[in-house]
Amino acid sequence: MDTLTRMRAFIDVVEAEGFSAAARKIGRSKALLSKYVRELEDELGALLLNRTTRQFSLTEAGHTYYARASEIIREVDSLQEAVRDTSGGIGGRIKVSASRSFADAPIGQSLIDFALAHPDIVLDIRLDDRFVDLVEEGFDVAIRLSRLQDSSMIAKKLAPFSSVLCASPALIEQAGMPRQPRDLAGRPCIIDTNARTLGNWPFINENGDPISVNVSGPIEVNSPLAARSAAIAGLGFVYLPDFIAFPAIKSGVLVSVLDEFIQSEAAIYAVYPHRRYLPAKIRTFVDYLAHWFKNKPIEQCPPGL
Repeated sequence: MDTLTRMRAFIDVVEAEGFSAAARKIGRSKALLSKYVRELEDELGALLLNRTTRQFSLTEAGHTYYARASEIIREVDSLQEAVRDTSGGIGGRIKVSASRSFADAPIGQSLIDFALAHPDIVLDIRLDDRFVDLVEEGFDVAIRLSRLQDSSMIAKKLAPFSSVLCASPALIEQAGMPRQPRDLAGRPCIIDTNARTLGNWPFINENGDPISVNVSGPIEVNSPLAARSAAIAGLGFVYLPDFIAFPAIKSGVLVSVLDEFIQSEAAIYAVYPHRRYLPAKIRTFVDYLAHWFKNKPIEQCPPGL
């Protein structure tokens, strides 16, 4: 049995968080996977997994081996796919990380449209609002909504987006229209605890200088969609990404305010690790999203998607 096969078995077990789950996922027996991992440990002369009847955990050697083995397997797979690509046809699996905010918004339709256009590719979408480690966790691509800071990754800008401050017409009538950002300090506000700013909302003043306003209100929630619903219900002003706010603004249930005091340089990016051999499926996926956003700007996405 070759080392690569044992290495793949070990990675499958780690990523599935157990022998039984890995066996179900890849269609092999639990006993066979256990045999491969045991043989790998014998070959290395090191224990990689601490096993009990109920759970397992990685040893220190296991953590080290998994990090490097994952990179090696990805490079081998990328090389094989690059060679296959020369004979035509694009297929396989793409493991994608995206936030729930992206997937649940109208722009999430871009992923569905890609799957429809490429039925030979399995799109394995993992929705998580945390910042995932692509290499450590075995992702091919991540869709990120931010200003990029990680130079170890390759990033393709898909579309710019900005933030929008809005509230329901009823709340504006009741609490009054704010004229300056500082007016929010005395008005109810809804805090999205997933946002980095939390209760310190960023604005610019009349001179274009950055300022922040500390706000508070009756509800804090770790979802921009839930925050939007709370705002529609009249619970407070809310600071949202425009692709979350636009459908509600278009329908009239929310009204944007203080637009001239908001400045944002954020964007939606497709991010993937540096690779010597980039599989055609990854290149196809990223290019498709770039084309999708070019032809369907965020503000034009229909609310019903």
